[in-house]
Amino acid sequence: MSKVSVIGAGNVGASCAEYIALKDFASEVVLLDIKENFAEGKALDLMQTATTNMFNTRISGSTNDYSKTANSDVVVVTSGIPRKPGMTREELIGTNANIVKTVCENVLKHSPNAIIVIVSNPMDTMTYLALKATGIPKNRIIGMGGILDSSRFKTYLSGALNCPPSDVDGMVIGGHGDTTMIPLTRLASYKGVPASHFANNEVLSKVKADTMVGGATLTGMLGTSAWYAPGASVSALVQSIVCDQKKLFPCCVALDGEYGQKDICIGVPVILGKNGWEKIVELDLNEEEKAEFAKSAEAVRSMNSVLGQTTA
Repeated sequence: MSKVSVIGAGNVGASCAEYIALKDFASEVVLLDIKENFAEGKALDLMQTATTNMFNTRISGSTNDYSKTANSDVVVVTSGIPRKPGMTREELIGTNANIVKTVCENVLKHSPNAIIVIVSNPMDTMTYLALKATGIPKNRIIGMGGILDSSRFKTYLSGALNCPPSDVDGMVIGGHGDTTMIPLTRLASYKGVPASHFANNEVLSKVKADTMVGGATLTGMLGTSAWYAPGASVSALVQSIVCDQKKLFPCCVALDGEYGQKDICIGVPVILGKNGWEKIVELDLNEEEKAEFAKSAEAVRSMNSVLGQTTA
């Protein structure tokens, strides 16, 4: 059994801890936060569900004591200010970059071999920052966004096709942003049959558009970032690593020539196992999709350039 630490005990962090515990694949989950007794309280509350929900994972909390995270197999970083209605992702960069950099440094002091999962926004840029700031092998730095975006894509798709969510498959690649993500409607399917067999271009275009503003839609409704679906997405990613499941998920990882891109972290399908991301899967994109991916990468690079200005 393995140890997982979650840095940041807010809505997203607590949701990550809850879903990981419910799946009962980790022996220990540590929640850490800078707010006095906040992580301890969340951990105690979650532990009091163990007998009801029948899991054996031990959940503990800590106020900024990184020694409690020692020997973690996976560390999930949710720290930072959440996105508010009307807030651009650029506005998050300055504050969150410093937080994420400090967190990663502290984590690696106590868990030098940990695989780091970045959830903090803007996620592609924070993943790139974590890679550059830590210098650890690129396979051990993973941004979660593509799994979440794909779950939203499949939700909208199942609604449009009027079929069970478990019967549809679909993937979102590219940046984790309202204008940079690429829901691959051409490759979406209903039990292996192309979604285009059941829905026309107009319907699929609406599914794509709804997916792209999925996060902003929830932020507008909730007044802050969503947390249930992000927590579930993180737990699926972490489980594939901890249990060496070799699942294929779209994740934000460092590219070195794949998809025609270098020196960037962006969402592409990868195989996840005990070593982190173990293989990038190159899809046979058509010319339109290739152009969309190149445009998305350009936008992510533009965001990364803002990172350089704010951390200089």
